[in-house]
Amino acid sequence: MEDKPITSDPKTADHGHAHHGPSSRSVVLAISAILVFFAFATWMGWPKQWMHHGHHDDHSEHAEHEEHPDDEQHHEHDSDDADAEDEEPSGHEVDGGSEEAEPSHSHADEHTAHMPAFYAVIPFLGLLGCIAVLPLIRATEHWWESNLHRFYVAAGLAVVTLLYYFFLHTGGGGDKVVSVLQHAILLEYIPFIVLLFALYSISGGIRITGDMAAHPLTNSAFITVGGLLASFIGTTGAAMLLIRPLLETNRERKNVQHTVVFFIFVVCNCGGCLLPIGDPPLFLGYLKGVNFMWTMWELWLPWLVVNVILVAVYYVWDRFFAYPQETVRDISRDETELRPLRVVGLWPNALLLVGVIFSVALLDSSKPFPGTTWKPWPFLREAVQLGLVALSLLLGSEKVRSANKFNYHAIIEVAALFIGIFICMQPALEILNEKGSDLGLTQPWQMFWATGGLSAVLDNAPTYVVFFETAANDPAFEGEKFATLVSQTGEKAARANELLVGISLGAVFLGAMTYIGNGPNFMVKAIAEQSGIKMPSFFGYVIKYSGPILIPIFILATLLFLI
Repeated sequence: MEDKPITSDPKTADHGHAHHGPSSRSVVLAISAILVFFAFATWMGWPKQWMHHGHHDDHSEHAEHEEHPDDEQHHEHDSDDADAEDEEPSGHEVDGGSEEAEPSHSHADEHTAHMPAFYAVIPFLGLLGCIAVLPLIRATEHWWESNLHRFYVAAGLAVVTLLYYFFLHTGGGGDKVVSVLQHAILLEYIPFIVLLFALYSISGGIRITGDMAAHPLTNSAFITVGGLLASFIGTTGAAMLLIRPLLETNRERKNVQHTVVFFIFVVCNCGGCLLPIGDPPLFLGYLKGVNFMWTMWELWLPWLVVNVILVAVYYVWDRFFAYPQETVRDISRDETELRPLRVVGLWPNALLLVGVIFSVALLDSSKPFPGTTWKPWPFLREAVQLGLVALSLLLGSEKVRSANKFNYHAIIEVAALFIGIFICMQPALEILNEKGSDLGLTQPWQMFWATGGLSAVLDNAPTYVVFFETAANDPAFEGEKFATLVSQTGEKAARANELLVGISLGAVFLGAMTYIGNGPNFMVKAIAEQSGIKMPSFFGYVIKYSGPILIPIFILATLLFLI
């Protein structure tokens, strides 16, 4: 069955409204207002109060007290304990399990008693069901295409989850709802969506022009370069930079769906293993104390093997199955309508992308700024990222964005759905935090499939944190700090290293299993659909592509690296 051809006609892209949206000027004004509010709020001390509110919730307090057990650095700063409580780990981090070797039974029983009921995950399952099913039903197909309607569904199910916490949850009420919102919105959603927004918006000002012949080797080269870039500018940055020129190159072809899917596999997920900035889960490991270069040392071979196999499978598929199905007329147009590659918009956007990367690495409010004792204010990192977006819009070329057909529809789609996902998945994460140590996960391959299986349907960053803490609870480590143990030598260090390899690969690789496993997946899907490509449904993606292609490759990776 042929894919819908790519079109540059705005009237056919996303049913006529894909290219409508706020102007650059209005976005800059909105960012300016946010930054003014941030400055005023910081002066008033509100962000620290917001981050501190909810720490008295039992579960949050459990995580807070156990964040750095037996860490000599923290014993040296006992006088700063009150300040430290005001800071919360940043990024997508959720309240994790304990790193203590043997928590008291009464303490554990108390938290288990406050664990959400299993039926509390129903709204989350319902939201996944809506994402999967509503685009397939004729009566709701067009209704679901509106981001406002997607937001209605996501927000409505999020409200159901909050009502559970207010009325039905043991130890619930207003304070518990505030705590849940603190973790889901302040600690997870805002850093998540601001980072994606910054990478999406700034990279949208860079245009790689040209139209090469869309041969299988050309497309394979695009995917390979994207897989290399993903580790160094992040999966989101690499995906946003290359998806448009890839689609432009394939504009004359009709069988393009599989190309976008393999792009998601490699560029949006499996390519981001080599550095912590490559994928959010690995960055959270860095924030927890894992050596910055650990990912490069330990994950380079699985990264290389899995991505080489994926690119090879793509080449065979495109060369022997998809490309021969193109019509003679389309191939002729593809061969003759050629333009050399040219990159425009690098100034100032390339520099601003570097700024985003440095903001992620340096402005962690839970750690002192390198070389100083000053801790960045809460949300300073996000404020800097928004400021960099404003500079991109002010200093960059509007003509480049117009040529890119840049609009905010894709990032708004992610924002509308993921605000519901982050709230609705809180009960599931809390249950995993309490029961994770009871799952009997003792082997690297078990960690790989457990972390990966949940990363496919939960956001892979908080899932990584849950199993990171589960591994840290292993009695074999006798209270040693798991994050630093992995870089040491000895039998215990080797075991810790093996477990973390399984967790890291599971979170990154299996984030490719569904559209919601990693943020860039949805963004690339939305951009492709705006360009006129008919992408597979939620189930179609799993049944036709990720299941039969990725699962065998991941089984091979398990046998080679985790057993």
